[in-house]
Amino acid sequence: MSKTAELQLTLNHKGDETGDPDSIGSGELVLEERQETTAPPPMYKVVMLDDDYTPMDFVVEVLERFFSMSNEKASQIMMTVHTKGKAVCGTFTKDIAETKANQVVRYAQEHQHPLLCEIEVE
Repeated sequence: MSKTAELQLTLNHKGDETGDPDSIGSGELVLEERQETTAPPPMYKVVMLDDDYTPMDFVVEVLERFFSMSNEKASQIMMTVHTKGKAVCGTFTKDIAETKANQVVRYAQEHQHPLLCEIEVE
């Protein structure tokens, strides 16, 4: 969890010697540290879907190229896609997940393969 510290400046009026808190007297500057927390962004899974036409070696190539997987890991994921119909390729923030899914689909289309990826909220 990311924490951001912010300093807040406040001016405290002490008033004059008459005790009137509304009168302007000596002022005192006080710095207060305020901790704010920001929630982590929602994460999205990039899911590769099986089809009957895309060659297995092409799927391995895509996983290595766009998800920086080793050949062994890419082969395992490819077999999961092949046997179970889909597999998670990675988990990312929404923008990155959408970009990776679009890159895979575009690359597959350029090579005349119907390979598809979609994103799902984790």
